[in-house]
Amino acid sequence: MVIIIGAGLSGLLTAYNLKKEGIPFKILEARSRIGGRINTVLQTNNTPIEMGATWFSAQHQHLITLLAELELDYFQQFMEGTVFFQPFSTSPAQAIQMPNQAPSYRISGGSFQLIEALYRKLNQKDILLNQTVKEITFHYNTVQVTANETFEANQVVLAIPPKLWAKKIVFEPDLPNNVMQIAQQTHTWMEDSIKVALTYQDPFWEQEKLSGTVFSNTGPITELYDHCNHERSSYALCGFINSSYKTLKAVDRRAAVISQLKTVFGAKAAAFIAYDECVWSQEKHTFEPSEISL
Repeated sequence: MVIIIGAGLSGLLTAYNLKKEGIPFKILEARSRIGGRINTVLQTNNTPIEMGATWFSAQHQHLITLLAELELDYFQQFMEGTVFFQPFSTSPAQAIQMPNQAPSYRISGGSFQLIEALYRKLNQKDILLNQTVKEITFHYNTVQVTANETFEANQVVLAIPPKLWAKKIVFEPDLPNNVMQIAQQTHTWMEDSIKVALTYQDPFWEQEKLSGTVFSNTGPITELYDHCNHERSSYALCGFINSSYKTLKAVDRRAAVISQLKTVFGAKAAAFIAYDECVWSQEKHTFEPSEISL
């Protein structure tokens, strides 16, 4: 028996591979949902909005192989048309030419399609939600994992960010000091990111031969991209807000975003039908402050 801690992509993929080998397992997930930092929100018009992992490229061969194995489609990120750049807060957005770059891709229907596909391959009884692991005790032949319940296994897999298990799980006996120090100092991808997305009735940017892409040195949005679905039948823009804006109230952050978009695209940018954001530093099962070495 293997205990897997975390039901994000790493945990679910580990379980998927174990099942193919006939090795029993249980997944313990602290959240009330699976997916971890893959978090696709479906809006009322079924626009898949990515609040977490979004893009991949041709170099991600293992992922591409997995998508093919699970019969999941993907498509190239839309980048056709004018790109805007805001160099200074005192100057208007400038139209720029993007150099040729290797394309990025998105999973059709949203990144969560990958999570759902893996989930369907597993026995749902082997995935336990709302199980925050507090302690791991190693015995001679077994390991005891204490969450809301106590579990016995032969091995344990930590499929959560290193900082989380280093600072929130008690190990008995203690793990080596150098392992704990490295874990506490390891950056967690997305931990200080703020994702933002606005859904629209029509893709006004495409209609005006704009790509929907914005780069800004001023913020609050630092990067923004077209976020329409594969079929281009539902429409959105999605990107990142400067992490310093996490200190603002949500209503003030939203107002700053709308004001910026109006300066770039005009009044039509304010005619969105849904606004979504995710401040990942407020996600207790993702963010944990780093240890500061003096």
